[in-house]
Amino acid sequence: MLDATLAEIGPLDEAAMAAAHDLHARLTKPAGSLGALEELSIRLAGLAGACPPPLPEPAAVAIFAADHGVHAQGVTPWPQEVTAQMVANFLTGGAVVNAFAGQTGATVTVVDVGVATPLAQPRVPAQRPGRSAPRLVSAKVRAGSRDMSVQPALTRDEARSAVETGIRVAHELLDSGAGILLTGDMGIGNTTAAAALIAAFTGIDPAEATGRGTGIDDATYSRKVAVVRAALARHVPDPADPLGVLAAVGGLEHAALAGFVLGSAARRVPVLLDGVSAVAAALAAAAFAPDAVGAMVAGHRSAEPGATAGLDRLGLLPIIDLGLRLGEGTGALLAYPVVASAVRVLHEVATFDAAGVSEK
Repeated sequence: MLDATLAEIGPLDEAAMAAAHDLHARLTKPAGSLGALEELSIRLAGLAGACPPPLPEPAAVAIFAADHGVHAQGVTPWPQEVTAQMVANFLTGGAVVNAFAGQTGATVTVVDVGVATPLAQPRVPAQRPGRSAPRLVSAKVRAGSRDMSVQPALTRDEARSAVETGIRVAHELLDSGAGILLTGDMGIGNTTAAAALIAAFTGIDPAEATGRGTGIDDATYSRKVAVVRAALARHVPDPADPLGVLAAVGGLEHAALAGFVLGSAARRVPVLLDGVSAVAAALAAAAFAPDAVGAMVAGHRSAEPGATAGLDRLGLLPIIDLGLRLGEGTGALLAYPVVASAVRVLHEVATFDAAGVSEK
């Protein structure tokens, strides 16, 4: 499945992009007055191979959840059981991601790709008018990754299985009618793995890639940086071998997110990235298929420093910058209306000729 997906990913359509650029010049506004939104809509035309591109709706967020063996190194004060508890919270509609999804009309799918704690049967959520209930996809590759500071976090087969899980989820959501995919993640300790991935793919120092995650103190932060540094020194992952990098220092949710991005790119549908874990996964996806970057839209600039380094490497400009570091897909959901508005301009704004408005 992975090889077939990579074969489907191609460059942006230059003719469609040129048509979108020309259309912007004829709309009733000064040329370039929408700034980065014009560039985004032009790129999405190139992705779709059509001008205007399809409206990116409805939106579907997939939250990939997994645990991490590196949790044993004391990189976070949160107990590992919180991953499973938050999955239950997503499914009953009580998390921030649910509130933001309700605001935008996005569906929420939670994918258990590697939660260590057995998931309890969630209580039936209270139905809110106009909202679909969150759903769970059980796709556990293993019960959490191994401790990357001691041994590879995953085998290559496990990493590939997780990547292909993400591809399958992307296809399922798109086949169900989604017009844009949004990344979400949940996993206590996953910013440690994300920092290791970002350092491996960009070459920056582990201290530059590592942030404070859920808000750790100085001693825990120093330990976290040391763990990332030790893992990279132990495995020396090769950025030209993205599956090997994911296996050495990644998490199951990062591998699945990389597949999710690749699946969306293969279908030529935009994928809206959330925070640092999504950026780490996007770097892996770009290493698998450089043209996959054409499908990526950076939802926000995470407060995690590695996210900015990763977005710079990918050449992506974040839509919002609010100091967010929650994950779950929250930043992507906040950015989604902006992405939709950028495309809607090409569909609904009149040209100077049609509106009878004089040009300069």
